[in-house]
Amino acid sequence: MKRKLIDLHVHSTESDGTLTPEEVVKAAASAGLSAIALTDHDTVSGIRKARAAAEECGIELVAGVELSTSYTSADRKIGNMEVHIVGLFINPEDRLLLKKTKEFRDCRDNRNEEIVRALQKEGFPITMDALKAENPDRVITRANIARFLYRRGCVGSVAEVFDKYIGDGCPCYVGRFKITPTEAVALIRQAGGISVFAHPLLCRMDDADLRTLIGTLTENGLDAIEAVYGTYTARDEQYAGKLADEYDLLISGGSDFHGSNKPEIKIGTGQGRMCLPYSVLEEIKAYRNSRFSTGEV
Repeated sequence: MKRKLIDLHVHSTESDGTLTPEEVVKAAASAGLSAIALTDHDTVSGIRKARAAAEECGIELVAGVELSTSYTSADRKIGNMEVHIVGLFINPEDRLLLKKTKEFRDCRDNRNEEIVRALQKEGFPITMDALKAENPDRVITRANIARFLYRRGCVGSVAEVFDKYIGDGCPCYVGRFKITPTEAVALIRQAGGISVFAHPLLCRMDDADLRTLIGTLTENGLDAIEAVYGTYTARDEQYAGKLADEYDLLISGGSDFHGSNKPEIKIGTGQGRMCLPYSVLEEIKAYRNSRFSTGEV
């Protein structure tokens, strides 16, 4: 009997992926997956589009989101570190969630304009009108800006745009609106979802600091850790799984698929070794059903 596999962390053109929600679903079906979670950054706008395609393809779709947060430790040793919290089984019509994601979207639009102005001062031939014309009906992110400059021969690669101009700490970098990780956990919970600490090892904290953050998040309602991830080694998975066990958290996982924006990451398998069985999703669903049956939100 063929093993049922899933991917609970994928992105579409509704945030910074290169495939539409419908195309993401079709890619998952082609890869032989049984279920995916669409977890676009700070938006739930693609879920409705993906749902129709999922029904057509016979793929189980989990409504998700990935919230961008900013973490500062109590001792100020860590300041303004970006931490991502994934929400699974969220209600995409939740009013508070929609209000907060609109704030993210409005901030992103203003941020794009500031980045474009900064790049113009650096001498790059870029305008918002040209960006929008090249990305019709798509959410514009830094990745779109980088590809725009690369396609016009202004730089040698997309990575160069981030490394020299728009990456963190670079001359044209512009910060964005973020909430705290604990606020993200609370927002996901009130929207009926399961909160997941996404790719914790990418935060590049030492063990003590990572444990402090996980402990704080757990105390504030965190449900799971992304212990299986597209770029993790076997040792990484073992370490993240051990943390999940120690803090009595569920295990989740996903490739963090972005299409051609991350060409080395394939849906369902990441860099090639990721393998997430359907039983992981069954455990998450059982936990969620139990929580709601006891009146917990």
